Amino acid sequence: MPTFNSNGVNLYYEDTGIGKPLLLLHGLTSNHAMFYRENEIFKETYRVITMDARGHGNSDKPTHYTLDDHVQDTIALLNHLELDAIYLIGVSMGSYIAQGLAIEMPSQVEKLVLVSTKSHGEQSSMAELFARHAAELKGLNIVDKMSHASQYMFYNQTTVGKWLHETAKNGNQLTLSEQDIASKALEGFDFRKKLGNISAETLVISGRHDGLNPPEYGRETAILIPEATFMEFKWSGHAPNVEQPDLFIGIVENFFE
Repeated sequence: MPTFNSNGVNLYYEDTGIGKPLLLLHGLTSNHAMFYRENEIFKETYRVITMDARGHGNSDKPTHYTLDDHVQDTIALLNHLELDAIYLIGVSMGSYIAQGLAIEMPSQVEKLVLVSTKSHGEQSSMAELFARHAAELKGLNIVDKMSHASQYMFYNQTTVGKWLHETAKNGNQLTLSEQDIASKALEGFDFRKKLGNISAETLVISGRHDGLNPPEYGRETAILIPEATFMEFKWSGHAPNVEQPDLFIGIVENFFE
């Protein structure tokens, strides 16, 4: 398995295709396998690079880490692969990491796509969602909470369910303890004052029915990034790339080209 070391942590990545480097960053508790469809399509035109963030997938799982650790890991990957300029897509947690990378390495991120994003948060979006619906979730275990809360997360739950099943077949899943550690890493971040430093051409995509990171979060992020474009997918929740895949691929391909 291809790995690299970032400050003592071994991280897994995959590198396929030929062309402009395109880095894909996955969401909380997921892994590189969530991009199985995007990888197959984009590798025909781009050099597609996916990685498992620390605490996820095939990468090492420390007992404590932060969002800044994720950002520094991504910088370490660029250095490991000797990449001077990339296109970048980040989904949910991956979009927070992408913001941090584009802020710290503005000259290396040429085009940036932020999906289901926000630019600040006192706690993880899932924790915020659980808090908003605390009364109806009272007494449920974490698995039942997730199942019940999915109605507030996604518009097309059948499609998302198939995608989650496929991702689970091809990537290591986290234990409940590992999920909790991963969630805590996203507490208390705020990029709002630094988003003006991003020089990448930026596209922000939100799903109208996203109860985790509602469209107003994405719109706020787009406003704070110079000349960014904001799009709201009408029939999507927290996974626009999955719930409206053809629209997503078409728009992103057009944006890159």
